Amino acid sequence: MGIHCVDCVAEAARAAPTTRTALGGVRHDGRPVVTLTLIGLCVASFVLQLVDPSWTGRWLFSPILGVYEPWRFLTAAFLHSPGQLLHILFNMAALWFVGPTLENTLGRVRFVTLYLVAAFGGSAGSVLLASATDSWTTGSVGASGAVFGLFGAILVVSKRLGGDVRGILVLIGINLALGFVMANIAWQAHVGGLLTGALLTAAYAYAPTARRRLVAVVAPVALVALYLAAMSFAYDASPFVFVAG
Repeated sequence: MGIHCVDCVAEAARAAPTTRTALGGVRHDGRPVVTLTLIGLCVASFVLQLVDPSWTGRWLFSPILGVYEPWRFLTAAFLHSPGQLLHILFNMAALWFVGPTLENTLGRVRFVTLYLVAAFGGSAGSVLLASATDSWTTGSVGASGAVFGLFGAILVVSKRLGGDVRGILVLIGINLALGFVMANIAWQAHVGGLLTGALLTAAYAYAPTARRRLVAVVAPVALVALYLAAMSFAYDASPFVFVAG
């Protein structure tokens, strides 16, 4: 058996032809590192929530907090209810169920962009779909908005590649229905994340081959800008938000 130096192996890997998926993602062999990283961040944050009770309040989201501390639109997606172990278990199982497929199909950069924009869209859904009453002051946590974004994404990808989407539609329908019939579930975040994931993935999936890189940059920026514009009207009309003149 021959012995190969590390530099030689690395150089051979760089010289190997890049394999792309039908939607233009770079195919990577081995573990889905982005999916595992997102799961690891959520689990680490959950442990911090158990160890330090102030961690949750520092990063959770509510529409009224989000206008003054906008990073909460994203950070809440890495928190879960400390007293409900099933909350994080369900979200992480769902992330593991669809994440690797999307990561491999779309490529790592577009996948992590999808996840973060869907998380933002979930929080934006809480602003745009919840009435500006006490619900605007209620804190929310969870990766559900981002996970529903992945559900929307896998629906679009399956449709684009000619797959059978009936099972996915049933999965989405059941999980959406639970948000309307069970207490303490922010269905607005689920709807916001689902629509965001579907719209962004549609831009990815149906972009002309020559424009995929451009669309990968412009589409998420345009979608976030659209949400910001819509939320500015909602905040302007809210009795809870005071902007100093």
